[in-house]
Amino acid sequence: MMPWLMNRLPAAVVDQARALADAQPDPVSAFVYDLHALRSHVQWLKSFLPQGVELYYAIKANSEPEILETLAPWVDGFEISSGGEIQRVLNCSTRRNFIFSGPGKLDSDLYHALTHQVEMIHVESLDEIRRLNMIAARLNRRQAVLIRINPVLSDHLATKLSMAGAPTPFGIDEQQLAQAVALVEQSENLVLSGFHIHAMSHQLQVERHQQLLDWYLDKWLSWKALASNTQSVRYLNVGGGMGVNYLRPEQFDWPSLCRHLGERLARDRQAPIVRFEPGRFVTAFCGYYLMQVLDMKHSHGQDFAVCRGGTHQFRLPAAQAHDHPVIHVPRRRTADGPSNVGTKRRLTIVGQLCTPKDVLARDVVLSDPVVDDLLVLPLAGAYGYNISHADFLCHPRPLQVYLDAGPLNTHAME
Repeated sequence: MMPWLMNRLPAAVVDQARALADAQPDPVSAFVYDLHALRSHVQWLKSFLPQGVELYYAIKANSEPEILETLAPWVDGFEISSGGEIQRVLNCSTRRNFIFSGPGKLDSDLYHALTHQVEMIHVESLDEIRRLNMIAARLNRRQAVLIRINPVLSDHLATKLSMAGAPTPFGIDEQQLAQAVALVEQSENLVLSGFHIHAMSHQLQVERHQQLLDWYLDKWLSWKALASNTQSVRYLNVGGGMGVNYLRPEQFDWPSLCRHLGERLARDRQAPIVRFEPGRFVTAFCGYYLMQVLDMKHSHGQDFAVCRGGTHQFRLPAAQAHDHPVIHVPRRRTADGPSNVGTKRRLTIVGQLCTPKDVLARDVVLSDPVVDDLLVLPLAGAYGYNISHADFLCHPRPLQVYLDAGPLNTHAME
């Protein structure tokens, strides 16, 4: 397994954490991103892709410019879900194809996407098909689309966070697919290029994901046959959904998934071009959230470490209801190493917010933590700061630091 998948804290991150704490007048909170590890990870992901399979990055997971610049040379394109994300992609110095999915698209967003040569629009409703056709007609543009399907799935293909196979605002029910295909074909300014299904999220069991891909490919020919012109129907976007294990070192077996898919595609004479669009599984491993201990408290039989920052900066643990892994980085050192290594303490790690919900981890066992020590939360490169309620209590933004082979880049998050 690659080292960045094993929850290890790189020496460069430790050194940077201590340097930040030394340089700041107040205790520090920060996000540290290892761009070299991110680059290595996306190259590793690409190395296992079978022929005829593409890798797009869903930028909703982390759309910071430095992240996009690092990924752009290696991915086949970006997946976006808002007008603001369109602009993030356009600002990237390495131009990549982008695709636009998600419910509730504004007409202004669709217009913006079409005027900047969006590769494909993933249509999510019959009304959106009609609106998109009118906008494309005004721009005198023929726009490729994928129809997003909400299929009927068996229970064993469901996940904790259901994106399909259940009542959701995502996609068009499979029972309406023939109607949707006919409507696209009647729309003079739209071209049906294939289908999009994103059913699983946070999936850690590779066998279940393999079963889901097999199910998609079993359905492909019947879906494609609904079109009168099947020549243009070539793409099957299977979304992302590969999970990140925040609780244990074992991670989703990406090589096995790709081997299985490659074997299946090799057997299918009319196989589609398959497109993955993961987000979390691309960037989670490169990020670290740094908190400095402000206070140590004992209350009603429990010990607490109160830290700079909190869930208003790193909402992921509360959003997913898990106890995030925590790595202790003592500030004080002796000639032989850290000075405070001895008695173990079982702690609840909390932030600065005036709510009992501001908890990042419970039952964390650390060796003699003291005020001013540093705690590093790994696996913080996706759905961290960008989903957080940063303005609650009006605390200052955390620092954002990028480590790479080149010069260090540090700035406050906006």
